[in-house]
Amino acid sequence: MTDTMGERHDLARDALLDAALIHVAFDGWSDETLQRVIADSGVEPALAHALFPRGAIDLALAYHYRGDRQLAEWLPSVQGGMTAKITQAIWHRLELVEGEKEAVRRGATLFALPIYSAEGASAIWNTADTIWTGLGDSSTDYNWYTKRATLSAVYSATVLFWLGDTTPDHSATREFLDRRIENVMQIEKAKAKFREGPLARLFAAGPGRLLDHVRKPAVRPMPGRFER
Repeated sequence: MTDTMGERHDLARDALLDAALIHVAFDGWSDETLQRVIADSGVEPALAHALFPRGAIDLALAYHYRGDRQLAEWLPSVQGGMTAKITQAIWHRLELVEGEKEAVRRGATLFALPIYSAEGASAIWNTADTIWTGLGDSSTDYNWYTKRATLSAVYSATVLFWLGDTTPDHSATREFLDRRIENVMQIEKAKAKFREGPLARLFAAGPGRLLDHVRKPAVRPMPGRFER
């Protein structure tokens, strides 16, 4: 069976990430962890450093984006109305890292550092985009951005709540998520009502005229995977 270079890289990356989960709880997403991971995984050091050229931050990002890829593969199976689908998507994203809370916590700590805050925001945005895209969002104007910005805020707040939740089956997190999603739906209903009202014409003639020229960016490959 012939293997491609991209597939070999994916396998090596997964091996490194799996090995990292053993050490992250003690050493965080650090260069020390990466060095231990290379030794444990059996991946050639040169390849490991090529996959994670910036060291710990690239390792942490690869862990996050792997979860997003797994979520993207699962999304076609979700059913129900849009509110239910979004709720299920966020909940499933948390289920993907069930038992790996310390890895997520250490990642949140790393991304909270000013030097990496932009990287962390981009990772959260990618999760929101994965959900909306996977659920068939077809918007191309400024709504593309507002939907993802709103969902990014919901997801990040839910993750932080989940990290401190000790209730059985994370029932408190589920209630928290339901409240946040309900708030989002109320905002969407208000936006729809506004568009139907007389003020919408004034908005369209002013700020709306400028916002209509905003378009979503070109689609890029999901981070953390070599193109083949």
